[in-house]
Amino acid sequence: MTAYDDLPPYLLGFPGPLRDQLVAAVLSGAKTSTTGLLAEYEAEREPLPEPGARSLLVDSDGRGVAVVEVTAVEVLRLADVGLGHALDEGEGYASVAEWRTAHEEFWHSEPVRTVIGDPGFTVDDDTLVIAERFRVTERLV
Repeated sequence: MTAYDDLPPYLLGFPGPLRDQLVAAVLSGAKTSTTGLLAEYEAEREPLPEPGARSLLVDSDGRGVAVVEVTAVEVLRLADVGLGHALDEGEGYASVAEWRTAHEEFWHSEPVRTVIGDPGFTVDDDTLVIAERFRVTERLV
């Protein structure tokens, strides 16, 4: 038992290469924002993140690698996500269009559609997303 066992997991993507890339970007300091679908939170009956909430960043092996704290949360239309947020995702996007293309590919994937419970789920400009900012408060690796 560690001091972090009571923290909820902070999961980026699904286990595998994408999660590994995202976790590495967080640990390097490049990634300070992330975006989720409101529909995913609703499907999983999860409350929206709140500023000040702390979670345990988990890698693909299920290991806690850092403590992260939410610093800001905004519910936005997909069309209203700005360049600053896209850049702060730390994945090398040079434009909102690049960011959106990559996210649409992920959100239209079978695993996401399975979580949402809609095999034909697609996003459009009016799809509500959760734009979340966070900071690493403690590295564990």
